Amino acid sequence: MTRFVVTGTDTGIGKTIFSAALAQATGAPYWKPIQSGLEEESDSEAVARLAGVPVLPEAYRLVTPASPHRAAEIDGVNIDLETLVPPPGDLIIEGAGGALVPVTRTTLYADLFARWQIPVIVCARTALGTINHSLLTIEALRTRNVPIHGLAFLGDGVEDSEAIIAAISGVRRLGRLPIVDPLDSATLAAAFEANFQIADFA
Repeated sequence: MTRFVVTGTDTGIGKTIFSAALAQATGAPYWKPIQSGLEEESDSEAVARLAGVPVLPEAYRLVTPASPHRAAEIDGVNIDLETLVPPPGDLIIEGAGGALVPVTRTTLYADLFARWQIPVIVCARTALGTINHSLLTIEALRTRNVPIHGLAFLGDGVEDSEAIIAAISGVRRLGRLPIVDPLDSATLAAAFEANFQIADFA
């Protein structure tokens, strides 16, 4: 079964693009439980455009572009954690921002991941600061006994940073998705195929 949670070390690092590439390569449906900010193309819309896989509706669509806990408060929405249960079967789930982003005032995404017990792929940018951010993210997940499937790096190659994160954390490198420009379904598929082994996601 292809069933993963995609989280990141920060916001805006490209985990939606990676999620789209993984969904496209595996054919697994995509689900983003909470979308914050609706002025631009949503993550679900981007994945539908790039991956061509079934995209499940979000449990919550929040207008305000902010952390889910704050966006829900501003929008007057109550996030019921009991409704945030992943559907069965093959599924690529994408969180929002980093692993410690608050879903509510008392629950972080990492807490949800611990409840779900679905293997997590940590997306990490390769720019300056990634060693600290990546190791902190991994430590936070492990503290909560979240199963970690591997690391997916995003951006230009920085071999030493990628290698030391994997060595210190003991988390395997799955590959690195370079910046894809122009970005469309075909170029994304080619980039994923060239830089990842599909067997690592079986």
